Amino acid sequence: MSDPTNDRKIEHIRAIKDDALTDRDRRYFDRFHLLHRALPELALDQIDTSTSFLGKSLSFPLLISSMTGGDHELVKTINRNLAVAAEACGVAMAVGSQRVMFSSPEAAESFELRQFAPSTVLIGNIGAVQLNYGMGAKEAQAAVDCLEADGLYLHLNPLQEAVQPEGDTDFSGLQQKIAALTAALNVPVLFKEVGSGLSPADIELGLTAGISIFDLAGTGGTSWSRIEHHRRKDGSDLGLRFQDWGIPTPKALQLAAPYQDRAAFIASGGLRDGIDMVKSVILGASLCGIAAPLLKPAMESADAVITEIERMRREFATAMFLLGVPDVSALFRNQALILEEC
Repeated sequence: MSDPTNDRKIEHIRAIKDDALTDRDRRYFDRFHLLHRALPELALDQIDTSTSFLGKSLSFPLLISSMTGGDHELVKTINRNLAVAAEACGVAMAVGSQRVMFSSPEAAESFELRQFAPSTVLIGNIGAVQLNYGMGAKEAQAAVDCLEADGLYLHLNPLQEAVQPEGDTDFSGLQQKIAALTAALNVPVLFKEVGSGLSPADIELGLTAGISIFDLAGTGGTSWSRIEHHRRKDGSDLGLRFQDWGIPTPKALQLAAPYQDRAAFIASGGLRDGIDMVKSVILGASLCGIAAPLLKPAMESADAVITEIERMRREFATAMFLLGVPDVSALFRNQALILEEC
């Protein structure tokens, strides 16, 4: 008998492949214009794009954001190609939800990626709401161990669960369970939305629970509400009504600014290129997550993913050069580089 959780992974990929509008492509970062320097007083080849995250060095602040996992050859191919590319390019990678490995043990293979990425940052992933549905520290640690992860995402997806036909929607009383989990694991726990953004209230709750790294994952990119709409059989348009619900990623970064001395932030949701990444770092992101632009290349080969990552790295370095900024530390939270917000 097939596992519904496992089958859902392929249904998600098909929805993205068949409906271009699951990528909302709202281009919220285009509203920010940067201060061009005609005389940058730098050589392009002097630009240092390197950074560090979770104690490891990265070639530039890119995170291959969470996509998938499960007991399907396509899913295994995608994750393997992404991991190989992450290692080759010196960037971080997060996997999709690992819940599936507990209902379909064969799915664990799709998360056994350390062999393909021996030195770079790998981040595991389980849904926070699953702490209300029988999962706990034992399962979370198993997810970390399977990936040999440097950290674990607790993803927060109330909109997706509300639209999903079989969604788990009891998000009550999670803070205490999250605090207990954070204390129990041997790696850092990170909060992650999946495309609707984290509010200041969410950050406050996370800080109280011992979380210090937050993936804001705002609206503007992939809409999981629209993806789940395609899986409904009741004729409801709930997923379409809420397909653009949430906090745009640049706004989420601005709202998070008061917490910069207490936490680190990852910008994801609607980033498309190295220029969006530069704008994110200026707005306070320590790392930039990108998923949708890498999914199709990952279906093809690791080399195709590497090509896309190198394109973004060149864009990131070129934008720094044109701003007259020599390294990432000089870029980070440098509000003087923002010319205007349209």
